[in-house]
Amino acid sequence: MDSTNDAVSRKPKINRWKTVFPPAEWVPGYQAGWLKDDLFAGITLAAYAVPVALAYATLAGLPPQIGVYGYLLGGLGYALFGSSRHLAIGPTSAISLMIGVSVAPLAMGDPVRYGQIATLAAFVVAAMCAAAWVLRLSTLTTFISETVLLGFKAGAALSIAVTQIPALFGIPGGGHNFVERVAKIAGQFLQMQPIVVVIGLASLVLLWLGERFLPSRPVALFVVIISIVFISITNLAAHITTVGELPSGLPKFSLPLLRIHEVNGILPVAFAALLLSYIESVSAARALAAKHGYKLDVRQELLGIGSANLLVAFGQGYPVAGGLSQSAVNEKAGAKTPLSLVFASVTLALCLLFFTGFLRNLPKAVLAAVVLMAIRGLINLREMAHLWRVSRLEFTIATIALIGVLLLGILKGVVVAAIVSILLLLQRVAHPHVAFLGRIPNTSRFSDLARHQSNQRIPGVLIFRVEAGIVYFNVDHVLRVVLDRVEVEGKSIRLVVCDLSTSPAVDLAGVRMLFELETALTKRNIKLRLVEARASVRDLLRLEGAEGRLGHIDRSAMVADVIEQFQKEAKR
Repeated sequence: MDSTNDAVSRKPKINRWKTVFPPAEWVPGYQAGWLKDDLFAGITLAAYAVPVALAYATLAGLPPQIGVYGYLLGGLGYALFGSSRHLAIGPTSAISLMIGVSVAPLAMGDPVRYGQIATLAAFVVAAMCAAAWVLRLSTLTTFISETVLLGFKAGAALSIAVTQIPALFGIPGGGHNFVERVAKIAGQFLQMQPIVVVIGLASLVLLWLGERFLPSRPVALFVVIISIVFISITNLAAHITTVGELPSGLPKFSLPLLRIHEVNGILPVAFAALLLSYIESVSAARALAAKHGYKLDVRQELLGIGSANLLVAFGQGYPVAGGLSQSAVNEKAGAKTPLSLVFASVTLALCLLFFTGFLRNLPKAVLAAVVLMAIRGLINLREMAHLWRVSRLEFTIATIALIGVLLLGILKGVVVAAIVSILLLLQRVAHPHVAFLGRIPNTSRFSDLARHQSNQRIPGVLIFRVEAGIVYFNVDHVLRVVLDRVEVEGKSIRLVVCDLSTSPAVDLAGVRMLFELETALTKRNIKLRLVEARASVRDLLRLEGAEGRLGHIDRSAMVADVIEQFQKEAKR
């Protein structure tokens, strides 16, 4: 008997352990046939990652090999604690640009300190992820709406593009913000180096053709190899800017050399990186989980992303995230489990040990082309056009986010995007739709008169329904709309019915608003009745004495019942 109780008590602990450490769930059920799929996916992901990682590290203002460290270590960390089977972790364009723009002022011109601050940012992201996991703050993803993300991504893509055009055309570039960079590019247009332009544009064309006709192949790696061979054969390395010598070997592990209190401004940078990392990762992971029919644990993703950034910080990298493009490569290559990330990391480790010398003649124009092709999907003109057609408000919000990123930069742009999202949420909740109802012909059901003009108005009765909770920040709006409608309807109204079926919550302010409405209606000799309130709402109404003022609140009474009773009384 005791052993049975012990087994029962241990079961929840075992399940919790599997939740916190996902390999305990998927490793025992691993099928032998998956091994070749995960191996092929890992090698394919590594082939994709090498050129992209080199390019993103350059965008971040760091040595190119740091980007490879991000994929190598980030993948290992995520494989231990992430809940997605397909998400691939590494540097992303938005985070790379944000690091490049935000860390420079903190480093004060010291390249060594620059790298240390970028590493500290990854460490702080990991600490914030752990704290968010403990506090169950996985609702971070709801802070920024899809509309704001649409504008933010487009702004980030344009910001990244103007940082890469100088390398693509062989001009100096410069400037501290989007407008200054565009002005510099325009002023330096005649300084373009023809050979660099040819290499850059040829790379773009090859990448575009590869994306169109070979979507599941690591085309970027082929373009990189072709460009290196071409530059080496033609001895053009002395005339164009190349990556140069890269140190061979694996990253050296150590704790971050700087402490948080030693870098003023590190917390905003890390928090913005956390927001970008978590939102980008969960968005990609959700899409892949939905496609393959498995459940994603968004809270567990905090541990996955946190462990990825922790390992990256120990390897002197900068913040990483899960991106849709690299995850799509992993998924399309046939990945079955996070073991594909381990195989990718092993492949990247071999590259760092034996092939870094081959990369010294890689033109930076090719890396710029890789970045430009990678960010192309961030600008979704079709969705912007859709917003313009269906909701000018949503389109305006997306445009504000876009312009905010362009004018204020990625770091402040993240904050602007979050603020705009919260303001949008408050605006919607503070001004819910108040529907005035009519009877659907030949039924006892009621719906919005404004949407269904064939509905029948009930003489002497005004029926309204608030399509949201009735809480403190929208009660003034609801009261004003209802009383305005009563004023328009005139003296014919003798009964107002409040349908609470679409109001999942009513707080004290909402109850007192209903009392205020009842007082205003009584002065006009109009009765107020409530119907279809949920159990929790009925409990609060009774505690506040609503039944003494508004009549019995019956859980089964519907709009039709109240109207029938009113019409019977009117005939007496």
